[in-house]
Amino acid sequence: MTNSHAARGIDTSRPHSARMYDYYLGGKDHFEVDKLAAETVAAAYPGIFVCARENRGFMHRATRVLAREHGIRQWLDIGTGIPTEPNLHQVAQSVVPEARVVYADNDPLVLKYAERLMRSTPQGRTTYIEADVNEPDTLLGAPQLAEVLDLSRPVALSLNALMHFVTDAQDPYGLVNRLLDALPSGSALALSHCTPDFDPGTWEKVTDIYTRAGTPVRFRSQKDVARFFDGLELLDPGITVGHHWRPDAGQGDTPTGQLPTDAEVSLWTGVGIKP
Repeated sequence: MTNSHAARGIDTSRPHSARMYDYYLGGKDHFEVDKLAAETVAAAYPGIFVCARENRGFMHRATRVLAREHGIRQWLDIGTGIPTEPNLHQVAQSVVPEARVVYADNDPLVLKYAERLMRSTPQGRTTYIEADVNEPDTLLGAPQLAEVLDLSRPVALSLNALMHFVTDAQDPYGLVNRLLDALPSGSALALSHCTPDFDPGTWEKVTDIYTRAGTPVRFRSQKDVARFFDGLELLDPGITVGHHWRPDAGQGDTPTGQLPTDAEVSLWTGVGIKP
């Protein structure tokens, strides 16, 4: 995307995490400032492209597993980011055409491209709401959410590569608990989270790059990521590096060839069911 296509309300003077992520995935919905920042991250951590790819692969596999094996028919995907096909609703509706998906994000660029998310199967429903994970009550009370999701029936809460943008001061565990408290038994949490566990020095550099760009981050250890699942029944294989989570549930998510290393991926993933 060139600056001539900038939409009103979109700040193109500094990099944005969602547009940087789009660059990592090989997308076109970013600006020069995002490309430069992303390439600075990649210089410090070349595995960032692998990490982004494996994050998408985990989301696809977790969605399929929840639809096929656990009867989930509704998803709330917060921090959805810029649409990159296949989107979550396309994956879910390929398994269960009646799947209903609500996407939530507070990024103007995501809002600009939200129409891409609206193509649902005739049997299902898909919508997008502008909302912030830091305001869970506002998000849960949005009328568009109530139009699509029935909160008396199980919902999968999808938080992919989101919570490392929520610092400790913002009470990340309290936010996730508030969202899960609103969902009934049988609901699920699918979460991925970048980690410094395999290469602390590199991730310290990545933290500095994002912070200097105006995006505070808090990359967490496996123990800290596991806390998000307190009170839930973890599906096998538990909290594991992204490419190790149910690789047999993939459909071409990971290119054939040599598997990436854990350090390249540096992403803890897990799925838990609310008892």
